[in-house]
Amino acid sequence: MGFQNIKDKLKTPSTIVITTHFKPDGDALGSSLAMSHWLKQKGHEVQIIAPSDFPYFLDWLPGREEVIIYTEQKERSDQMIRDAAIIFCLDFNGLGRTQDMAPSLQAAEGTKIMIDHHLAPEGFDDERYWDSSAAATAELVYKFIVHEFDDAASISPALATCLYTGIMTDTGSFRFKSTTPEVHHIIADLIEKGAKNWEIHENIFNSNTETRLRFLGFCLAHRLVVDPEHRTAWMAISKQDLVDYSVGTGDTEGLVNYALSIQGIQFAALIIERQDIIKFSFRSIGDFPCNEFSSMHFNGGGHLNAAGGNAQGTLEEAVRKFKSLLPTYKNLLTQ
Repeated sequence: MGFQNIKDKLKTPSTIVITTHFKPDGDALGSSLAMSHWLKQKGHEVQIIAPSDFPYFLDWLPGREEVIIYTEQKERSDQMIRDAAIIFCLDFNGLGRTQDMAPSLQAAEGTKIMIDHHLAPEGFDDERYWDSSAAATAELVYKFIVHEFDDAASISPALATCLYTGIMTDTGSFRFKSTTPEVHHIIADLIEKGAKNWEIHENIFNSNTETRLRFLGFCLAHRLVVDPEHRTAWMAISKQDLVDYSVGTGDTEGLVNYALSIQGIQFAALIIERQDIIKFSFRSIGDFPCNEFSSMHFNGGGHLNAAGGNAQGTLEEAVRKFKSLLPTYKNLLTQ
């Protein structure tokens, strides 16, 4: 199906489901809400179904109250997915990233439209609006509306707020290499259209709970390991640590960046022991390929400077494997 067919399809009011990846971040939720705002303006019946809960510091986003959490309303969600004429899949490139929702999405007969910026899409989609060089999926949603549909006039303050949040969070507040001049032009347009940048930053970054700050202090004091020889730093967080500090969704967000912020460090990892799997978050500076490192060794992928992965076994085994790989990459890390 060509893109013109999608344009034609969206001219007629349809029943649409929007979904994103498990544990949605600012880009995933911001993109989904922005698309929902726009489609509703066009007369479509729209429902966002998130595969799981999301960080509390995103709870203020316009339209958030209408989001259904799949794990809380599975039967209702499955029925909506079955009934949808169109399913927008935002900020993920493989159905596995939706976890328990994957079988339902796989079986759905509605047209699946993927909008995403991650490498190597798996091909579950019927149509895609994809660019791995984009800073965020929210950037692509902006272009989808403004460039493909020539509909800049439809960007309301609520829609602009959601898109700004998505781009801001996925660019590390506009400090990552992916923040191009075009991204800044888009951000300027979103501010002109009603996104209150100072309020968005306040809501995202100045809404810590006391527990989260104490957990951060604990991690920096007791879980941070620095390896100057390989210009690498990491934190390994156990299940017991998560229990001791009542860690909830979003409380580990951005933690890996503290390790990366150390002077001279090129590569950082956050290693977390979850219930039945070890999760990795990787960040790097310069040309060290987090995505290749993750895909080769930890069943993951992502972007050059930001990726995720996972491993089976114990936390100690995962850390041991991670450390054992660093000498192999020494030349790349210290050049």
